[in-house]
Amino acid sequence: MLVLAGLGLPRCERPSPLDMAAYDALYADPAPVSPGPKRIYFIGHSLIGRDMPAMLAQLSGADDGGYESQLGWGASLKSHWEPDVPVNGFEVENAHPRYRPAREAVASGEYDAVVLTEMVEIRDAIKYMETHDYLHRFARATWDANPDARVYFYETWHPLSDPEGWLERVDLDLKRYWEGQIMRRALAHEGMTRPIHLIPAGQVMARLVREIEAGPGLPGLMNRTDLFGDDIHLSDQGLYLVALTHYAVIHQRSPEGLPHALLRADGTPANAPDPAAAALMQRVVWEVVKGMPRTGVP
Repeated sequence: MLVLAGLGLPRCERPSPLDMAAYDALYADPAPVSPGPKRIYFIGHSLIGRDMPAMLAQLSGADDGGYESQLGWGASLKSHWEPDVPVNGFEVENAHPRYRPAREAVASGEYDAVVLTEMVEIRDAIKYMETHDYLHRFARATWDANPDARVYFYETWHPLSDPEGWLERVDLDLKRYWEGQIMRRALAHEGMTRPIHLIPAGQVMARLVREIEAGPGLPGLMNRTDLFGDDIHLSDQGLYLVALTHYAVIHQRSPEGLPHALLRADGTPANAPDPAAAALMQRVVWEVVKGMPRTGVP
């Protein structure tokens, strides 16, 4: 059996997904997070980016303990773990003061929360990038260094132009891919006895899109395209919604009443949602998050 250098986790065979009874049992008794500032580490790509974590820090206020990240362009978890697998766009995406090498960061034990996401197309990641194994590796490394840390898997989305349909894929992909082929397989590895919690950004976006597209909409928030800057990347309004979702899950508190005029990572003002739109976003986030046991929110 080949053993990886550094953190010493062995390469594992692809396990079957953890059976549903055992999977559900991991989330049966969510424990509230400890009070106080949370230091957060992000591993992923441009659907994390620089601005969303900066927005989350502002929303967290006194509970912001600082954050760092390692990002890439469409980067897989495998590329963030393996030194011989290049992280696309590494030099550009990490040219900022918040960069810290991923393996060093998780091994430091200095973070209260580690947030990971996988490349899109998620089907390709599952087929070629062994996502379940690398989620398991990062989770184990995090807990080995800090048993009190929480590990979060951030559910994203696919291009608006996806031929299967954007809403249709968000509805289906959570169970069949994000949970069924990644989280349940990661948790089936030997020694995985605690939950990886879900940040259900895709589900929040789908719920909000259905609300605004079923009615007259709100100023600046009439349909799904108002959340996007292009076919997959978010506008400032979309980033605000995702930051609210991270806030609700990580701090286990309602985001209702939080500020809606925030700054981007470079200090420039983000395009703030209309106050009524911000209030709707905050309500939808909390309703979705507290209704999903995988988030860990009691």
